[in-house]
Amino acid sequence: MDSIISKLEEKINSGELITYAEALEISKTEDLEGLIKAADRIRDKFNGKVVDICSIMNAKSGKCTEDCKYCAQSAHYKTNVQEYGLVDTKEAVELARENEREGVNRFSLVTSGRALTGEEFKKAVKIYSTLRDEVKMDLCASLGIINKEQLEELKAVGITMYHHNLETSRDYYKDICTTHSYEERIDTIKAAKEAGLRVCSGGIIGMGETMEDRIKMAMDLQKLQVYSIPVNVLNPVKGTPLENAQSLTDEEILRTIAVFRFINPKSQIRLAGGRSLIAKDGKDCLRAGANATISGNYLTTVGNKIVDDIKMIKDVGMEVV
Repeated sequence: MDSIISKLEEKINSGELITYAEALEISKTEDLEGLIKAADRIRDKFNGKVVDICSIMNAKSGKCTEDCKYCAQSAHYKTNVQEYGLVDTKEAVELARENEREGVNRFSLVTSGRALTGEEFKKAVKIYSTLRDEVKMDLCASLGIINKEQLEELKAVGITMYHHNLETSRDYYKDICTTHSYEERIDTIKAAKEAGLRVCSGGIIGMGETMEDRIKMAMDLQKLQVYSIPVNVLNPVKGTPLENAQSLTDEEILRTIAVFRFINPKSQIRLAGGRSLIAKDGKDCLRAGANATISGNYLTTVGNKIVDDIKMIKDVGMEVV
């Protein structure tokens, strides 16, 4: 095993966090198998062999004013994505109940747009109030760049975690989105924490960023003490500026997952969008430090069947939370 791997694993096991320079060094190791096995041991030490399964509902689709270059829902691009306003309560409850029956333990509404405001936000609060009474799953929300008062209102009706991705590094962010800033995303995360919510925040890999960019994002997530870190693999959407982005290799994805585990030893590292692009639907990622996944369909792409994900988790010797 590469000596830097064992050195940093020992450092993490003693309760310390690694630095940016150390993370960059370990990301370059030629001993990928050693890196993966060490990340698995770190996950096991700090989180055990349990996997958190969440599902999401595309609760408002299309017509987004923002110009994120990866997104099918942006009004700046012609992607032929389905467009509709905020779903009704009955539809949300039915999907949540279905996911609960299949073994999912966390459910979230995800809405397009810069932020959910006004009457739509009030409607979302009412939906969550009903969900709190109708299902026993943990409830999450992903409603854009909202303020502390709104976040406190969500917490009051049962939300336990707020999702808001950084997407990429601060340095690379301007190449991905120009209609809102990286700092606005940071501010939303801080507001969610101040409101007493756990935070789910990660990003997308495969958008042309470097490993250095990924590490910088992971270090920011470390500083923010983010509870859950979704790692999406870009699924290029025709009509977006990134439609011809080059696909990442499985080795690059596994290396990234493992490095994220070294940087954030206690966080949930969550497999998210783009899993169908990874061999065996990301099964090897569960051996490389990942311990959470989004299951079922995603926002604008088809996801994995929940029953298949549960079987996959058991096949690698892990259990569902």
